[in-house]
Amino acid sequence: MPLEAGLLEILACPACHSPLEDRSAADTPELVCTGKDCALAYPVRDGIPVLLVDEARRPE
Repeated sequence: MPLEAGLLEILACPACHSPLEDRSAADTPELVCTGKDCALAYPVRDGIPVLLVDEARRPE
């Protein structure tokens, strides 16, 4: 379930403050940092983004 556009506009990566890309419609919903050096992927659980660096998946 995609997030609201208004919500996505105000969210940013807590680690580097870059915008987030919405991949919440995928099999494993997540928000991915668009920062080139960061690129952390934050999970979306029950439609709620979990923006904790400790919960983020590192880029592969």
